[in-house]
Amino acid sequence: MSDTERDTPHRRVVVQELTSLDGFVAGRSGELDFFDAVPDYGEVDRYNLRLLADTDLALLGRKTYQMFSDYWPTEQAQGEVVAEIVNSIPKLVFSSTLDSAPWGDREPAQLWPGDVVERVQQLRQEPGGDMIVWGSITLARALLAAERVDEIQLHVVPILLGHGRRLLDEDTGMHALTLLESKGYDSGVVTLRYRVGRAA
Repeated sequence: MSDTERDTPHRRVVVQELTSLDGFVAGRSGELDFFDAVPDYGEVDRYNLRLLADTDLALLGRKTYQMFSDYWPTEQAQGEVVAEIVNSIPKLVFSSTLDSAPWGDREPAQLWPGDVVERVQQLRQEPGGDMIVWGSITLARALLAAERVDEIQLHVVPILLGHGRRLLDEDTGMHALTLLESKGYDSGVVTLRYRVGRAA
């Protein structure tokens, strides 16, 4: 990663999402079956390992944590290119309802029941690498609205859903974006990376 891409005096917050071409990150009820439009994400995942090289903390909402913990630490995920990094990276789950956040036989995730933006701002001032938000639409929106996101990474799946849940809504506000990188794959997926500027 170049110096111009990391030109921040604090830990960066990166939001990374799989999205349909028309901007949906989940179906109306949160279903993710549109991911199946791509039979093999191996090429995308191998590239994603480079994007995650400077990342040392994953930020997750409750629903994404539960979905991830039901899959990634299990035998079902064995052989996945990114399984080891997903399982080994420290995780912080924002939830006021969970009492614990186990992760198979790996180190459990930490829990934070309090204010999301306040905690992330504290973490941004501490030494460390990038923090990544996977899925977790409500969390991503809150951080974007509070101008606590430094980069958005979108893996655009070649499908049109027509309806569902979008990553962005009117509450996230206006943000200037600078394209850092675009990369296409034989699978039809396109990765787009944007630096997020402050609202006008």
